[in-house]
Amino acid sequence: MRSIFLFLMAALLANGTAYTQNKYTLQQCIDTALANSISLKQTALLVQTEDINWRQAKLNLLPDVNASISQGVNQGRSIDPFTNAYINQRVGYGSYNLNSSVVLFSGLSQQKSIRQFALSREAAQSDLQQAKDNLMLNVILAYLQVLSDEDRLSLASRQRDVSRNQFDRLQILDKEGAISPSQVSDIKGQLMDDELSVVNGRNALETSKLSLAQLMNIPYNKNMQLERVGIAELAAVYPATPDEIYTKALDQLALIRSVGLKKESARASVQAIRGRLYPSLVLSGNVTTNYSSAASRDILLNTSFVSTPNYVIVNGTQVPVVAKQSNYSSEKIAYSSQLGNNIFSTINLGLRIPLFNSLVVRNQIKQAKIILRNNELIEENTRIQLRQQIDQAYLNMTNALDRYKVLQEQVNAYNLSFKAAEVRFNAGVGNSVDYTIAKNNLDRATINLVNAQYDFLLRKKVLDYYFGTM
Repeated sequence: MRSIFLFLMAALLANGTAYTQNKYTLQQCIDTALANSISLKQTALLVQTEDINWRQAKLNLLPDVNASISQGVNQGRSIDPFTNAYINQRVGYGSYNLNSSVVLFSGLSQQKSIRQFALSREAAQSDLQQAKDNLMLNVILAYLQVLSDEDRLSLASRQRDVSRNQFDRLQILDKEGAISPSQVSDIKGQLMDDELSVVNGRNALETSKLSLAQLMNIPYNKNMQLERVGIAELAAVYPATPDEIYTKALDQLALIRSVGLKKESARASVQAIRGRLYPSLVLSGNVTTNYSSAASRDILLNTSFVSTPNYVIVNGTQVPVVAKQSNYSSEKIAYSSQLGNNIFSTINLGLRIPLFNSLVVRNQIKQAKIILRNNELIEENTRIQLRQQIDQAYLNMTNALDRYKVLQEQVNAYNLSFKAAEVRFNAGVGNSVDYTIAKNNLDRATINLVNAQYDFLLRKKVLDYYFGTM
């Protein structure tokens, strides 16, 4: 059912239908962000580009086949393409050619290029996964920030309600003349501070909702509601050390895979270019035929005897010499017959040996090695930064947990102090200054506790991201 719901929601959005959802779970926020992210779609296009490059590199191993057709008309004195004799007439001609060639050996350059683009394709896929992971982490952090601001706003509202109730009670006592007016003023000032905290809390909540909506790439909705998540994990110690987290991150983090694959792709590029220094062996073939409108042939009709100017003397008498003569008629040779009769083909095995080409290939190798070295440094720096980030995240998480535990004890202590001050103040034996100080101490400690609670959750989620348990 959940998959059907997400499909229908995506279809409505794609068709431009107005649709508004108010309540989201964390998974729905993540799914919506992944489906709507423009940057992810752009990264996916880069993956498609690398896939095309890889497929083309494999197709380059296949023979190429090309055909050419030439049609024309000659006028005046020209060469008959059928007889290669000079003629002086209008001649239409046609030439048809089919050729093919295949590289048998080129220093394994093509095979190395296939490996280069295959690695680039895998690196692009890892980049896409890394972009997804980053977006998921940002959505989780933004989600928790909204929950944190909701708790702070709820706490500020409760604190305001306490001050308002106290203010209402003191106004009644003031009308009865049971207290001094200064006590009412003190509590009213406290009430205004609490009202300001509510306003600030509401603004912070709407800002965090806006940030989450922007990550999800949906219109901002002030009525957005998020499903609460449990905080039972607060008191738990993280199940892995920084060394274990770093080792796991090296194995599963898409960013590390990406930089490693890019380095290996650069190394394959060096090998592919180096293959151009070797001789290349190419097998090629060609089939050609032609046609001429002047092409004709003679057909024997009959034979006859005709007199010639020559004679012979027989018994003193001149006898004319008669010669045998063949009679022919001329006819055009058919188009299809010419194409069949004029076919000739060639097969060629060629060896190209590079001797000197302005050192172009060698300089290309040097440039490829520079790119390889840069990718090696990128990989090394990425691993160093990853270790530093994990150490920093683990320290932040530990400090947040220690701070949370201390603030729990502080809230408990200030809570007892406030209850005592409230009892005394309500009984008329305490003053408004002591009550306000006790309340401010409790309010400040409670807000700090909420901040520490979500700060720990945020820090823990960052470690979960590195450890692969997000």
